[in-house]
Amino acid sequence: MDIRESIRSYILAEFLPGEDPANLEDTTPLIASGILDSLATMRLVGFIEEEFSVEIGPHETDPEYIGTIDSIERLVRSKLDGAR
Repeated sequence: MDIRESIRSYILAEFLPGEDPANLEDTTPLIASGILDSLATMRLVGFIEEEFSVEIGPHETDPEYIGTIDSIERLVRSKLDGAR
């Protein structure tokens, strides 16, 4: 399972339709750049929870945890590693 590509594909399809995928880098600030607003953030959290069978806590919706594709991947990996 490629967490990073799954997240990137979802963001491109749901929030950046028609955007050149090369413009969405792993370090692109998703919230600060306006790609994610509060509703989009909640949709993304729902996708992450369903796609990877993890639970995201309310405090984990901050930019520290879901501010970039890199940080989302770290969060998901930490949840998956903790479940083992």
